[in-house]
Amino acid sequence: MLLEKTTRMNFLFDFYQALLTDKQRSYMELYYLDDLSLGEIAESYKVSRQAVYDNIRRTESMLEEYEDKLKLFEKFGQRQQILEKLTEAIKDESSTMEERLALILQLKETD
Repeated sequence: MLLEKTTRMNFLFDFYQALLTDKQRSYMELYYLDDLSLGEIAESYKVSRQAVYDNIRRTESMLEEYEDKLKLFEKFGQRQQILEKLTEAIKDESSTMEERLALILQLKETD
């Protein structure tokens, strides 16, 4: 569960980091990308561990709200699935050109 959350937060951060403040972006990078503890982040910013925790939790909620509205991560996942199917269809000599074109159209519709 923890790894799934971390992976999801990393993806959401990649998609929406431009919408965050510098401080939010910095805390998230240190916590999720650099794997620093709350205490280590608090020490480097000279704030309490609770302040860092609250900021990260609020930022996580914001990232989830952005995803609820914009669906960039969801669309990314859909495109990845279609690309996998298209790759398999190209490798499979028995697949028809119509099947391949249908997958390409699906890919275009996700944008």
